[in-house]
Amino acid sequence: MEVVLLIVSFAVVLAGALLFTNAVEWIGHKLNLGEGAVGSILAAVGTAMPETLIAIVALLNAKEGSEDVAIGAIVGAPFLLATLAMGLVGLFAYLYRDRREQGLRLKAHRPTLERDLIFFLAFFTAAGLLAWGPPTPLRIAIGAVFLAAYLLYIARTLRGGGEVQGEETLNPLFFDPRSERKADPALALCIAQLLVGLGAMVGGAHLFVEELLHIAESIGVDALVLALILAPLATELPEKVNSFFWVREGKDALALGNITGAMVFQSTIPVGIGLLFTDWELSGNAIFSIALGVAGGILAYASLHRAGVFKLPAVIGWFTLYTSFIVAVILSA
Repeated sequence: MEVVLLIVSFAVVLAGALLFTNAVEWIGHKLNLGEGAVGSILAAVGTAMPETLIAIVALLNAKEGSEDVAIGAIVGAPFLLATLAMGLVGLFAYLYRDRREQGLRLKAHRPTLERDLIFFLAFFTAAGLLAWGPPTPLRIAIGAVFLAAYLLYIARTLRGGGEVQGEETLNPLFFDPRSERKADPALALCIAQLLVGLGAMVGGAHLFVEELLHIAESIGVDALVLALILAPLATELPEKVNSFFWVREGKDALALGNITGAMVFQSTIPVGIGLLFTDWELSGNAIFSIALGVAGGILAYASLHRAGVFKLPAVIGWFTLYTSFIVAVILSA
């Protein structure tokens, strides 16, 4: 029964995320935000929200193991984005290179990509360096810096977000009864859909945490390990499907912004929350996932921003980094 409820929680979270993301993209379009800003802020935050809510709900849960679930969700998401998700985007670019007008060349807003990767590398590395559990006053102060850094990131991205996203890239608003004609929906309707999606994600996240703890207890597996693997796979990866289709169509700014923007969000806001509300003494598995995620970010910076091209060796490297973590977890079990 717990497995069934876990699957139901996945479905509820993802359905809410689908509503939330769809609404957020329409809101970005109506506010005339640049394509880079829509991908790196609105779409990225929308798709990162389920994972973040799982961490927050777990921190509010008083049950034993809840903090492990929170830590696993916090560090697991940026690790997955910087390895498996990046590898899948690169793989789609490589497989559909003949269909893409630019082939394997990167066609994206390079300043936004550079800013995203530098922010991610700086703050996710810092998260790993703080794994020893700093004293409470210092830890709280650093947590506040992480939260403030994301506000700075938003300001800088909005100032230089590239061209406004074309309406042809948007799916019809689900709450718009005229959606079959792709009519331009009212802003109030977009906001209403956003709130409903957010509510579904909160409810699904609460159910997810409860059932994950039950399953971990029943099979005798560390809740942290389950959260590191299952939570990102269930909430982050499905919401990155848009990126795979976008890169296939040559819309690299949207495809990569959706991923790198989520990497920035996940390495600042959830980590900041973790520093504020946990002791941040990370296990070996958590530290290893951070190290691999940083390596994936460095590989992305070298192959995408510096070289400006999707390379097969980089794709293999991203998949290798993710597989290394799974193998290490299995061997240490």
